[in-house]
Amino acid sequence: MSSTPAQSETFNRLLLTGAAGGIGRAIRARLSAHAKHVRLSDLPKALAEHVTNLASHEEAIPCDISNRAAFDTLAADCDAIVHLGGVSVERPFEEILEANIKGVFNLYEAARRHGIKRIVFASSNHVTGFYRQDEIIDTEVRRRPDGYYGISKSFGEDMAQMYFDRYGIETASIRIGSLFPEPVDRRMMASWISLNDFDALLRNCLYTPDIGHTVIYGMSANRKVWWDNRCAAKLNYVPRDTSEIYRDKIDAQPIPPPDDPSVTLQGGKFTITGPFDPQ
Repeated sequence: MSSTPAQSETFNRLLLTGAAGGIGRAIRARLSAHAKHVRLSDLPKALAEHVTNLASHEEAIPCDISNRAAFDTLAADCDAIVHLGGVSVERPFEEILEANIKGVFNLYEAARRHGIKRIVFASSNHVTGFYRQDEIIDTEVRRRPDGYYGISKSFGEDMAQMYFDRYGIETASIRIGSLFPEPVDRRMMASWISLNDFDALLRNCLYTPDIGHTVIYGMSANRKVWWDNRCAAKLNYVPRDTSEIYRDKIDAQPIPPPDDPSVTLQGGKFTITGPFDPQ
C-alpha cells in the first residue's frame, strides 16, 4: 500500500497525466521537488511533440486514459497521481465522455487496484460556471456546471468523494481558474492563478495529511473575488501573487457589451459554447 509522505519527504514516483497540455508543460520542471521519479503521460502524438529532453528523474509513457487496461498499467508503482489528463475545453459530449468521464473512472480504479492513496484532481471553475460574477460562492454551494466539460468535472468530484468514503483514497480537487502567464481579459482578473501560486497549492494538495476529499478553488490573491476558500482551510493555501499588476493593460481593452457572458457569468463564454449538432 502506498501512503502519503510527511511534508519534509517526497514521493518515490509521481504520475502526471496530461503532461503535454498547457498546465502539464508549465509545472513539469517543478515536479522534481515533489518526487524522486516523475512519470509523464499523455496521448502518443502529444507526448512525442511536447514532452522531450527527459531529465534523469523523468520517464514518458504514452497512454489513452479512456483505455482502462492501459491506465492500470500506467499507474503501477506510483505513489501519487496529479491528474490533468482529458479534454480541457467545451466539446461534444462523445469526446468528453471518453476522456473526462471514462478517464476519471479508470483513474480511480487504477488507484484502488494499486493502493495509491493521494490524488490531485484537476477540476474546474466551470463546475459552478452559471453563478453570476457579482456573487461570491464557496465550495459547498450547489454546483451549476456550464456545459459538458463542467459536468465531467462535477462527475470527477463525485468519484473522488465516493472513492474516499469507500476505499480511503484521498483527493484534493482543484477547481482551477485561469492558469496563464498573465490575465488576458476582464474575466481573468478574478479567475487568474499564477504558476507560482499553483505550484504552492499543488504542494499542499500532495502533502497535507488527512484531507479526505477536499475541494478548493485555484486562484491567486486577486482583488476581484468570486470564490471563498474557507471550506478548504485545511490545505493552508495562501496565494502570494495577484492579477492587479495587470490592471492597466486589461482596462485598456474594449469594454464588452453588458450582456456578454464574459462579464456577467463566472463561466464566461463556456456558458454559450455549443450545442454541437451532428454533421
